[in-house]
Amino acid sequence: MVVAISAALGTLLGLWAGYARGWVDVLIMRLVEIFFAFPFLVLVVAVIAVLGPSIFNVVWVLGLVSWPVYTRLVRAQVLTLREREFVEAARATGSGVGRIMFRHILPNSVTPILVAATFGIPQAILSLAALGFLGLGVQPPTPEWGTMISEGKNFILQTPLLIFWPGLAIMLIVMSFNFLGDGLRQALDPRSS
Repeated sequence: MVVAISAALGTLLGLWAGYARGWVDVLIMRLVEIFFAFPFLVLVVAVIAVLGPSIFNVVWVLGLVSWPVYTRLVRAQVLTLREREFVEAARATGSGVGRIMFRHILPNSVTPILVAATFGIPQAILSLAALGFLGLGVQPPTPEWGTMISEGKNFILQTPLLIFWPGLAIMLIVMSFNFLGDGLRQALDPRSS
C-alpha cells in the first residue's frame, strides 16, 4: 500500500509537472525539493508521533512522504516523451491534454515506474521495521518484524534467536525485492542489453 500510494501520487504530479511545464512545473519541483530537504525517517517519525502509532497512520504517512521520488522520475520521462513524434501526431489530430497524457505518455512511462516501485518496496519494509523497532509502527499484538526485534533485544543474552529470525526475514525479503527490481530493470530497459 505504501508504494501504491506514493507511486500513484508521484506519477500524477510528475505527469502534470512534465507536461504543463511553466509555473506548475516550478511549483511541483520546489515542493519535491522541500520534501527532499527533510530527512525521510525524521519526517515520518515526527508525523507518526503527532498522529499516533497505528498501521493505518504508518502506511499513509510513509506513502505520502515517499512520492517525490516518483514525481522526479515521471517528470523526466514526460519531458523526453512530450517532444516525440507520436505525441506530436496526437496533438495534430486534436487530442486533448488528458488523452495525450494518459493514453500516450503514461503507458510509455510505466517501465521506469514499475522498476522504481520494486525498489520502493524494500525501502517501505525497512522504514516500517525501523518504526516498529522505535515503537511507532504497528502495535502489539499485531506481529511486525521491527517490533519483534525491539522486544527480543531485551533477551539477547538468553535467546539470541528472538532477534535473529525477524532480522533474517527482513534481510531476505529486502534482498529478494532488490533482485527483482534489478532483474526487471535489465529485462525492461532496452539500453541495458
